[in-house]
Amino acid sequence: MDIVTLGEILIDMFPAELGRGLTEVSAFCPKPGGAPANVAVAAARLGKRVAFIGKVGNDAFGHHLADVLAREGVDIRGMRYDEQARTTMAFIALPDENTAEFVFYRNPGADMLLQAEELDTSLLRGARAFHFGSLSLTDKDNRQATLEAVAIARGAGALISYDVNYRPSLWRKPEEALEQALAMLPQVDLLKVNEKEVALLSQRDRVDPTNIEELERASQALLERGPSLVVVTLGPNGSYFQTAEGGEFVPSFRVDTVDATGCGDAFIAGLLSQLVGSQDWRGQLTLEHLRHAVRYANAVGALTALTLGVIPALPTASQVDEFLQKRS
Repeated sequence: MDIVTLGEILIDMFPAELGRGLTEVSAFCPKPGGAPANVAVAAARLGKRVAFIGKVGNDAFGHHLADVLAREGVDIRGMRYDEQARTTMAFIALPDENTAEFVFYRNPGADMLLQAEELDTSLLRGARAFHFGSLSLTDKDNRQATLEAVAIARGAGALISYDVNYRPSLWRKPEEALEQALAMLPQVDLLKVNEKEVALLSQRDRVDPTNIEELERASQALLERGPSLVVVTLGPNGSYFQTAEGGEFVPSFRVDTVDATGCGDAFIAGLLSQLVGSQDWRGQLTLEHLRHAVRYANAVGALTALTLGVIPALPTASQVDEFLQKRS
């Protein structure tokens, strides 16, 4: 398997109108979502062999989500169904095209209840890359399952990819979120953060996304905690990557953004798809290759911004290739 993702899969309730807050939206429309599930579908559309591990409720939404992944070519043998908890839902408002407001119905949601003994270890041992996010660390049981999955995949030689994806409302307090995020850094190879998360983890008040020196200092501080590669997504401003060899800013592609929700998930899928092309992923962490890989990931994210919703917006490999040829 090229890529295995683990974590939340849920129903995103997208707003009927843009430009309104959560309490101002007139109606919501259900769409499949959840960051690790988005990454799985995005990578599958880019031509990679992908599997998803996670838990949904044994309800209509849970089975619908499994069907969506299966139709997209994602291996779902690692999915589990909970008889007590419902499939998690997230209500979303889009005050503008680059800003999203979230309210999660997850008290608990089924995605929080994955147990270590429910993991499909054969998928984990056969993965070239294993990807997860911080929402899998918010509660004890799910955290233990995630740590076990990381250990199995890491022991088998997989690239371990971690998206901080910080959602303050899902943590009891900010200090706990920071503690858990920092505790993961020695165990991961690829760390993906946005401009606010890189400041949080490097314990700075703010990192100016237009200041390359600030991005370098903050990313270097995180590299020293364990990862081999730190990538900072900067939304419409592009992205920045840093390794022990050095770092570079990679400009964005200017597009007419409709909805930036999920562009970070599309980005990490694009990046992973470029890093798992050979058995030795460590050999792909050169500045030359990363320059190309991050530009490709920027293109995947840019194309995702053209359509409302996440999974319906994710591009295919041919669409990305055509986009890059026109922008070369």
